[in-house]
Amino acid sequence: MPPFKHYPPKPEKAYLYGTCLADVLYPRAGLDSLCLLEREGIEVIFPEDQTCCGQPAYTSGYQQEARRVAKAQLDLFSEPWPIVVPSGSCGGMMRVHYPQLFAGTPDEARAKEVAERVFELTEFLVHVCHVTLSDRGEPQRVAMHTSCSARRELGLAETGPALLQKLGQVTLVEQERASECCGFGGTFAVRHPEVSAAMAEDKSRALEAAGAEHFVTSDCGCLMNIAGRLGYRESSLQGEHIASYLWRRTS
Repeated sequence: MPPFKHYPPKPEKAYLYGTCLADVLYPRAGLDSLCLLEREGIEVIFPEDQTCCGQPAYTSGYQQEARRVAKAQLDLFSEPWPIVVPSGSCGGMMRVHYPQLFAGTPDEARAKEVAERVFELTEFLVHVCHVTLSDRGEPQRVAMHTSCSARRELGLAETGPALLQKLGQVTLVEQERASECCGFGGTFAVRHPEVSAAMAEDKSRALEAAGAEHFVTSDCGCLMNIAGRLGYRESSLQGEHIASYLWRRTS
């Protein structure tokens, strides 16, 4: 599914879907996403009963189990407000795959309606909020890793870099393997650890070769995989979710 052709005006309220990995491993990314939205004058609603989007089960072939998990999420977003997701992976699942997952079921119409309100965070900041950023950080060379789901399912290869280019002290450097997967892929990393590790090694070396002093990504899964590999290799290069990077440099 390509990006929206016509984005809505900036709303007064929006839901934040925090994602599992942000909740468990990178809560700062979720909180900083909330801060970025609130600074734009948006009242953020965070349904406390939210859990997994169902993607791990779905991509592993467990349709019934994925549908049960996803249905619980559908029940959380009853108001017609945008649903902002700081993850292209979860955003892709909700916007692209929910209509497929619930096709032919009593929840098909509701799944489609929810999917139409899902926005990935960088997409929402660029195309809905039309955000302006005032950089308060020191000069830094930064590389951006866009997840496969954000790039291929949502067509959002440019929104993350567009935000970084709004930071006056940041030089965006291009990595040789910009469009390649980092090797995480959710359950793929568990089922095929050797292949995943080799892909993460290629990605981490490409980031270093680009001369980046820091790297950012819009997906916590990618951050976990790449940063973990860099840490294993005792590299000085560190990473951060783009929400935390933007908030840290502009607040």
